[in-house]
Amino acid sequence: MQMGQWLQRVREERPLVHNITNLVVTNVAANTLLSLGASPVMAHAHEEVADMVAIARALALNLGTLDPYTVTSMDLASEAANRRGVPIVLDPVGAGATPYRTHAAMRLLEARSIQVLRGNQGEIGVITGAGGEVAGVDAKAAGTGLVDAMMRFARDHGLIVAATGERDLVTDGEVVYELENGHPWEAAITGSGCSLTAVIGAFVAVSDGTKGGLLEATVAAITCFNVAAEMAAEGASGPGSFQVRLLDALNAVTPGDVDARARIRRG
Repeated sequence: MQMGQWLQRVREERPLVHNITNLVVTNVAANTLLSLGASPVMAHAHEEVADMVAIARALALNLGTLDPYTVTSMDLASEAANRRGVPIVLDPVGAGATPYRTHAAMRLLEARSIQVLRGNQGEIGVITGAGGEVAGVDAKAAGTGLVDAMMRFARDHGLIVAATGERDLVTDGEVVYELENGHPWEAAITGSGCSLTAVIGAFVAVSDGTKGGLLEATVAAITCFNVAAEMAAEGASGPGSFQVRLLDALNAVTPGDVDARARIRRG
């Protein structure tokens, strides 16, 4: 896989990504997309979400700060996205922490056609049936047999499943990719995973929509984000300066940087 070409495509096409995300990271996710070269919109009003989906090229749903109003916003937006063929990326933040979060994630997965499911390994373990532990919105542990459960879930639901952590795993149900880029400080700042979900939205927006295209776009998005994180960490003194430098690195990273530094293994 040549990952750099995906970054180039995002910057050339500048896709509009409609985000219904959590209150903690709305600004961070928007700035991440802008720095990378995509275009964000953050809209959740029931009166406009369907119209906003109509002009967007991807919909990114993040369950970080749930309430009934937001759940309905996601339902309305995802219905419109399915009707118009707009790809959806779902981030089941905190699934397994409370029944409300788990139910909201599973309802979307059962009621709508989701193209990419991206969460930490604890969340993905809960959703796919492998088991996992989540403390608040952070992963504590993934269940045994996570890869097999991810592959089975991807096949059964016809989507891409990505579980991020110290080693990122991505599968379409047939093959699994292990991604080894990234930096530990990503786990020390608020919103890195949520921002990554938005980035995946930008990459799937410029894919051809096939299973193979969605798989490669997801692998490319995670790799590009994590290569930028590595670059940001090189000049940072801790999580605070790393967070600022990450936006700069997302803006500065080149397709050549991504291809040179990508560490991807087909499992």
